[in-house]
Amino acid sequence: MARRTQDDWTGVALRALAEGGVAAVAVEPLAARLGATKGSAYWHFPNREALLKATLERWERRHTEAVIEIVESVPDPLEKLRVLFGKVLEDVEDGAVELALLAAKDDPVVAPVLRRVTDRRIGYLQDLFGELGFTAEQAHQRAVLAYSVYLGQAQLLSSAPDLVKARRALLEETLAVMTHRA
Repeated sequence: MARRTQDDWTGVALRALAEGGVAAVAVEPLAARLGATKGSAYWHFPNREALLKATLERWERRHTEAVIEIVESVPDPLEKLRVLFGKVLEDVEDGAVELALLAAKDDPVVAPVLRRVTDRRIGYLQDLFGELGFTAEQAHQRAVLAYSVYLGQAQLLSSAPDLVKARRALLEETLAVMTHRA
């Protein structure tokens, strides 16, 4: 039997989270999926809570910080928004994780990570709208609106994917509305 790493465990836990929510992050079923023993999990993590926390930190790094890093490589603020929305709206698995975490928003492990990620994402969006010349208040309002669009898109992709078939057109329309000056 191959030796499993922390990365193996958080990877399978992330997939389980996307498929079945926070409750699906349980050592025994994850061990079965990995073809590993429960002891392997406990070698890397003292308990299930630590595994969940490491999984959420991995999600935060890959689906917030790494995405922002990609977007920051683009010089134009409007193009940054286009790249950002394009990246997050095409990632169906991340949307499923996001919805699972929102459903578990009161979980003591999930709540602080969800809040930190939400604040970071809205803060980053606010900065982008500020770069486009909006006032701080306008930038904040548009950032909250943009994040709401993302969450709504994740919900639609999960519950009614046929409604969002033309994602590129939807992306362009969303950007046009959010960057329009009244």
